[in-house]
Amino acid sequence: MPAYALFDNVHVTDPDALNQYKAGVLPVVERFGGQYVVMGGEWETLEGDWSPTYPVMIEFPDMAAARAWYHSDDYRPLRDLRHRAATVNAVLLGSPQHTTSAE
Repeated sequence: MPAYALFDNVHVTDPDALNQYKAGVLPVVERFGGQYVVMGGEWETLEGDWSPTYPVMIEFPDMAAARAWYHSDDYRPLRDLRHRAATVNAVLLGSPQHTTSAE
């Protein structure tokens, strides 16, 4: 079941560092089977009061791959760079495995 890393870039403090992050992150995401599905763009709040600033969503094959990417030695220096460059909210989202009565 796919899993998603959802980021909301709330406040950029160092645009140059964030550009360095952007330049290096794609190959690392792809190495763990990830692909970007949202980078900014249009959004609409349907319920509640969440108001994303600049949402980014990455799809991974499963939660194990998403966790492996986020905690990997390959991603660590990029994550540290992103932490210096911006204030970001981030979550991993995974779908539970469902069973049916036919199984």
